[in-house]
Amino acid sequence: MTDDLIFDQKGGLPRLLEIMRRLRDPDTGCPWDIEQDFHSIAPYTIEEAYEVADAIERKAWTELKGELGDLLLQTVYHTQMSEEAGLFSFDDVANAIGNKMVARHPHVFGDQSRDKSAEQQVRDWESVKAAERALVAQKGTLDGVALGLPAMTRAVKLQNRAARVGFDWPNTDQVLDKLVEEAQEIHEAKTPAERQEEFGDFLFVAANLARHMGIDPEESLRAANAKFTRRFNAIEARLAADGRRPEDSDLTEMDALWDAIKAEEKSSGG
Repeated sequence: MTDDLIFDQKGGLPRLLEIMRRLRDPDTGCPWDIEQDFHSIAPYTIEEAYEVADAIERKAWTELKGELGDLLLQTVYHTQMSEEAGLFSFDDVANAIGNKMVARHPHVFGDQSRDKSAEQQVRDWESVKAAERALVAQKGTLDGVALGLPAMTRAVKLQNRAARVGFDWPNTDQVLDKLVEEAQEIHEAKTPAERQEEFGDFLFVAANLARHMGIDPEESLRAANAKFTRRFNAIEARLAADGRRPEDSDLTEMDALWDAIKAEEKSSGG
């Protein structure tokens, strides 16, 4: 019966759980899979989450199915290891998130009114999360902000937590002033260690500026990365049309090509 399930291409989640159990079997499983633990698998979990985001960004909907499967596998992997350690099961994970969603949406699953704005819902969501943190002995305002988040995302989450208790600049102009101040401190730093510290401060304030402006800094930087990639690829293509590579050019020429490509994009609405 077990083999029938493993080879049933429509076996769904039960099939995937059984495949992972067999891969981790200490006697008959895959040697690589058997050797893994939570720490060794965690980087793959993060990588798969980014690949899901990448497929969405590129609107690669056919790829998205596979990437979501890869991400689901990470949850299955971690829960299989947790079952082996006697910690919790996949059902425990599913039930925990189900309970959380019900508790955090009383306007859908309870007796609260749905007649409220998205902004009010965010405030209510944060209130429920604060109560949840209190139940698990998270005493500090910043407790529970995951260390493994991308640094800019974590900066925004830390700042949002601090803002809820009044530790925040009241307007964007003050954040801009602070950003200028931090840039000057980078300029004045004398040692590599000082420059690294001051640059970190600069990025932290930049994240705060994005938060005040309602901008997702991670999304903004991803867009800037994509724009740089697109325009540099165009530079390479134009040089290749002359039988040349970037190393056969110089900064002046490539900068001029960049400006031309930028102008063309703007004129076409790109």
